[in-house]
Amino acid sequence: MTAYIAGIVGAAFTFGFVLELLRRGILREKFAVLWLVVSFGLLVVAVFPAVLGWLAGLVGIALPANLLFILGGLILLLVSVQLSFEVSRLEGRTRRLAEDLALLNEQVRVLGQRDPSDPG
Repeated sequence: MTAYIAGIVGAAFTFGFVLELLRRGILREKFAVLWLVVSFGLLVVAVFPAVLGWLAGLVGIALPANLLFILGGLILLLVSVQLSFEVSRLEGRTRRLAEDLALLNEQVRVLGQRDPSDPG
């Protein structure tokens, strides 16, 4: 019975923690959706552990714990792909910003070397 209560408390804490990070603006909405779905799923499984057994039987997995490990692995894979996508996108944006900054620095250098009496 204590493991049951610990599961519910842990899942509820996770859900509340993600909501608090979202409320404070620490976690962006596009990332929060995945974590809210995961924490809500954990809460459902913690409150109704028979759901995990039913799902395991539905997909043909003998032990509900195996289904939990498979789902955990899939979630980790999704998070890794999402973060890799974001890192790649931000790397491209950083490169473009560095190139723009280099061009602007060159323009400032050229303008600083011009003769003020020269109109063109």
